[in-house]
Amino acid sequence: MTTQSETAGELRSDVESIRERPTAQVLIIGGGINGLGTFRDLALQGVDVVLVERNDYASGASAASSHMIHGGIRYLENGEFRLVRESVTERNGLLKIAPHYVKPLKTTIPIFSTFSGILAAPLRFLTHKQGSTKERGAFLIKTGLTLYDSFSRDGGSVPRHQFVGRTRSLAAQPELNPGIKYTATYFDASVHDPERLALDVLNDGRATGPRARSANYVEAIGTRDGGVLVRDRVSGTEFVVTAEVVVNTSGPWTDLTNAALGRPTEYMGGTKGSHIVLDNPALLDACKGREMFFENDDGRIVLIYPLKGKVMVGTTDLEADMAVPAVCTDDEIEYFIELVAHVFPDIAVERSQIVYTFSGVRPLPHHDDTQPGFVSRDYRIVPGTLPGLDGTSVLSLVGGKWTTFRALSEHLAGDVLTVLGVDRTVWTAGLAIGGGVGYPATESARRDWIARYGADVGTERAGILLTRYGTSAKTLIEALAGFDDAPLASAPSYTRGEIDHLVRTEHVVHLSDVFLRRTSLAFTGSVNRAVVSEISEIVADALGWSHSKRVEEEDAFIAELSTAHGVYLGTGDGSEVRALR
Repeated sequence: MTTQSETAGELRSDVESIRERPTAQVLIIGGGINGLGTFRDLALQGVDVVLVERNDYASGASAASSHMIHGGIRYLENGEFRLVRESVTERNGLLKIAPHYVKPLKTTIPIFSTFSGILAAPLRFLTHKQGSTKERGAFLIKTGLTLYDSFSRDGGSVPRHQFVGRTRSLAAQPELNPGIKYTATYFDASVHDPERLALDVLNDGRATGPRARSANYVEAIGTRDGGVLVRDRVSGTEFVVTAEVVVNTSGPWTDLTNAALGRPTEYMGGTKGSHIVLDNPALLDACKGREMFFENDDGRIVLIYPLKGKVMVGTTDLEADMAVPAVCTDDEIEYFIELVAHVFPDIAVERSQIVYTFSGVRPLPHHDDTQPGFVSRDYRIVPGTLPGLDGTSVLSLVGGKWTTFRALSEHLAGDVLTVLGVDRTVWTAGLAIGGGVGYPATESARRDWIARYGADVGTERAGILLTRYGTSAKTLIEALAGFDDAPLASAPSYTRGEIDHLVRTEHVVHLSDVFLRRTSLAFTGSVNRAVVSEISEIVADALGWSHSKRVEEEDAFIAELSTAHGVYLGTGDGSEVRALR
């Protein structure tokens, strides 16, 4: 049985593998999607690389995304044509290399005017400031979508946009605001399980061999003896890791990481984005399977997005203070409720329908007086040095987003290889990720896969696991062979064996890792006292927790659920209470 010790000083196996050999060619600090992508890329080149993440993998900005893989039509207005071209290329590529998690997303823009915004558009383009007219009309949106389509003309993986008038728009979606004049529909892509895709990226890197090592809940806290001093946040043990190159992929915390290592910087100026998740069947039906993507009358781009049987609504774009935890506020919730009413005025949305909220800080560059909506979403890599790390090159990543993580990682890894004097041997463009390897591309191939691996778990269950994990599901199915795998009493969409397997093989350290990032239970509002107790029992057995440790983890998760995600559970007396701040 795999256990993780509760005794200070005794390290987890992931941490022990680094402590026993604390030298590497490259040390990556930060396990968001860009750090993980860079780790994977370097590992594929055979580089000796270590990655440390102070919390769980993909638990910061990477976990607070709008679940979109998109070309960024809004960036055209900022003049960021290079970024749009790269984003569209990467969107099309991810549809092919990560088809288990990245899917085409039909997106509709409701339009309430014809020529609005034409005079203000040049001002926004030239100055990156909001003009007096805020809402874009049909003419500007049509122009933008036509240009957007042009970026997909080579190797496009999604259809071109469609533009229809009021009558056809209301016929397709009768609940839309009758004041609309047109709708424009185009395709981008979605990533329903970003945290799971991030784990696939990580595990691709680790699978290359013992030269690729990583550990979550390990933070970089300073420098000592010519290396980076790190602390295991579980045991409290500290040790030094030395490397030829240190890569800072801490996202919005990049400046704080540099300061901890002795070199204060002012690279970052992130903005906060919040989302709510609604259990509202009428709203879900009104979306007709498509994302509603539009501009509110305050100039912000917002979305109403059917996801996992619920509806996600977002996002805000507010200046952020990294010293204050990002949470979805009362004002933001009211803002979301009002914007739903703008698009679907006859559908009532109540606070009691909110099952989950989440908020994060975008890793944007320092932007002075530039309005948040116009801050570049592009990235740059800043070389430098750190005091106490003589001879060590330091590369700090500024910016980056989910859609472009593969290209960004290839760029960042390329800069590292140049410093090391190592030639690239593997290119990641077109290289399938994790459960995307061999993923059935047709319905016939899907049926064949399910028939092949459903012998032991049943075809219905095999289909669910294929959807949930891609072809990596075969490893889970093989692990469950001959196992009496009963569904959870409190959450029957998962089974005891499945949760046990996730805990033992996916770097779980805390109970919250299971609920927030290894499964969709919290996101879909499926958490109550019973499921917390049932899953904590499985986790405790897999990780060797004592009863007191198990209770501590339950309390910590329930507290995190309320403070960070706005979900309050009952006292356990049989009457669950769910309320939002």
